[in-house]
Amino acid sequence: MAKKRSASSAHARPRGKSVTYIPDSELDLTDIPEATDEQLRRARRDRDMRLGRPVSGNAKQLIAIRIAPRVLAKLRLLAAKQSKPYQTYIHEILERAASKNVA
Repeated sequence: MAKKRSASSAHARPRGKSVTYIPDSELDLTDIPEATDEQLRRARRDRDMRLGRPVSGNAKQLIAIRIAPRVLAKLRLLAAKQSKPYQTYIHEILERAASKNVA
């Protein structure tokens, strides 16, 4: 016996019968006010916070490096023992090593 669907469920409603395609060139956007610079800054800040990006302006640079699987596994294990993301742990190790060798 087939399961009866409720008329109010999204699956029961016909999809797209009343939807009419309107090309972008025909959209009327005149009633939408321009965003202020402050609104744009706030939106960027909020987006960056949701994505975990630093808001301070001191963003880290994304790079790609190759690490042997056994070394990466060990680094992940050590990071987990400290309840840290492994990328943060690797950054801390590199930062300490770089500061030791600066003369």
